[in-house]
Amino acid sequence: MFAERWICFCCPHAHKLQRSIVPVEQVPSKKSSKSRVKKKSDITLSSVIIIQSWFRRRQALFEIRRKAAWTIYQNIEYAGEQDQLKLYNFFLDLMQAVAKDPREALVIAKVLRRSSSLSATAEELELTESTSPETVNIEPSYKGLHVQLPINKGHFEALILGFQRGESLHARYVLLILHEVRRILKRLPNINVVSTHQSTCVTVIGDLHGNLSDLLLIFHKNGLPSNENPYIFNGDIVDRGSQSIELFILISVAFIVYPTNVYLNRGNHEDHVLNLRYGFMKEILRKYKSHATKLLHLFENIYRWLPVASLIDDHIFVTHGGISDITDMTKINRIQRSQYVSILSPSFVIPETDEQVQINSLSNDQLLEWRQMLDLLWSDPKQENGCEPNTYRGGGCYWGPDITDQVLKKHNWSLIIRSHECKEEGFDYCHGKKVLTIFSASNYYAAGSNRGAYVKIFKNQPLAIVQFLATKNTVKPLTLWERVSHVEEQALRNLMEKFSANQSRLMKEFRLKDPHQSGRIAINEWCDIVTHVLELQLPWRTLKSRLVDIDSNGLIVYESSFRSRELQCCINSQVINRRQSLCQTIYRNKDLLETVFRAIDKDNSGVISMQEFTDVCVFLGNHNGSKFDEKQMTDLAKSIDLDKNGVIDFNEFLEAFRIVDIGLRTSNPTT
Repeated sequence: MFAERWICFCCPHAHKLQRSIVPVEQVPSKKSSKSRVKKKSDITLSSVIIIQSWFRRRQALFEIRRKAAWTIYQNIEYAGEQDQLKLYNFFLDLMQAVAKDPREALVIAKVLRRSSSLSATAEELELTESTSPETVNIEPSYKGLHVQLPINKGHFEALILGFQRGESLHARYVLLILHEVRRILKRLPNINVVSTHQSTCVTVIGDLHGNLSDLLLIFHKNGLPSNENPYIFNGDIVDRGSQSIELFILISVAFIVYPTNVYLNRGNHEDHVLNLRYGFMKEILRKYKSHATKLLHLFENIYRWLPVASLIDDHIFVTHGGISDITDMTKINRIQRSQYVSILSPSFVIPETDEQVQINSLSNDQLLEWRQMLDLLWSDPKQENGCEPNTYRGGGCYWGPDITDQVLKKHNWSLIIRSHECKEEGFDYCHGKKVLTIFSASNYYAAGSNRGAYVKIFKNQPLAIVQFLATKNTVKPLTLWERVSHVEEQALRNLMEKFSANQSRLMKEFRLKDPHQSGRIAINEWCDIVTHVLELQLPWRTLKSRLVDIDSNGLIVYESSFRSRELQCCINSQVINRRQSLCQTIYRNKDLLETVFRAIDKDNSGVISMQEFTDVCVFLGNHNGSKFDEKQMTDLAKSIDLDKNGVIDFNEFLEAFRIVDIGLRTSNPTT
């Protein structure tokens, strides 16, 4: 009789030892028994080594894919912020260039939205009257939450429960809360003074960006704000997320109930210019419709009264963006922060004189003061020494470890806590652990893309960083493989939208490098072209296998760059066969167009006139170097009013560019 003994296939020599037949009757000798034990041990060791090697390769692959996806997200995000700054600079230049044309100057002034014939005092009074809660009636059908003065802890807890159930708060009560917040903020200094002596601990929260679930999770883990449990909210409460209004209301009520233990710092997104583009304005218009204008004006006014930093125990400086080589607390404390309706706005009010001035009309001292504000809200740290303009975002500066040492020494601080940048673990130290970034919005780019974190500052103890990941109860926790795959998929989808929106420009460049029209170009050429056209500094060599086809000779099949389905959703197939340039220009600049559209819609009615639409298209064309024919735009404007009511809403606007192209048809009768 014989028995079978199976050998582990993990062994490199397993193909030689697949199965051996051993006679049962044979009694193995002591020596052969030891030999078998040694052989078994060798096989086990070989198996472990193979498994470890496989695991490390997979881990390295995960890391490469994760970093590539992360780079895509950040490049697209910062490119958007840079476009917003370019847009504002464009309007400044345009205002000067067309000053001789009253009609165009009026349109541009409406886009800038901050010119006013009222004095600062009169403007404040007018705002108080026009946004009074008494101007809004509560409908008998309203079944939601109710708030009345004085606002107390009970209101705060009721709002938390109500928002968890998906309830909304009536516009009258939102106005009531915002007016109370504004009243308290106006009494505060530019820099909050915070102490751990009574509470022993202060919690600092970074960017939340409209993610209510993150705030509720923090409150659950860390406790509600109170006199014994103070919080600092370090800016960027709104935009991007879908519940910015609820988030701002909750934090505002906590601030009203505990005004000496809840501290608010202004972020770069507490700015009406950014709200135009990144969702907060749209959210208010969607949720509050007829009362949206009152709310938007009041929010814009509240932003100007927000403190710009907090100082904990005189040695830990907390601000949203960071510092620069000109950061000076003495100057910051003297700034009239209420004059900065928008940190990016080219015009603001000087309270002492009630005069409005443009940025390009300021003195050197006034420009340096503005720089102090801009740097606090927009700057990012870098690893190299020095201080330079933040070209990646388009605003603020990059500052190095030498600048950190210089500012810490000058003010006798030990640590700078800032936010402003999404970090995969929710936090990140740099400059020898003298700068700490805290980011509190988890799943910021996609589900599983990053953790959120907050930091607890103790009296005479090391600080503690708490990480978290907010997930819905109905969502099964993702494995590492699923999380990386999901994040990568979303990132690539965003990137392919860029390819689709720039197809004409890319194809033109590809064909210049392909004189024989083979449909193929070298990898180096493809990488250079997509970097230049898309204006994204990405690891294209690493990404190429996920974006394009490569032939057997290692050449890029460049038409495969546009296999994304997003293009089909945005550009009608018949238009593709005729001419894509106009539609692609519109799609490529969709966010920019919406920003301008909502800015020109001064009364926030959601519609613009035919003439205003034509002006927008002409301005956009000049801004992007694409000269649109004005007659073509006029004809197109007439065709866009699909319901023929004499005005254009934004959905009508985008839909018309998807299915209608009268201008192109009239200019090319052969198609």
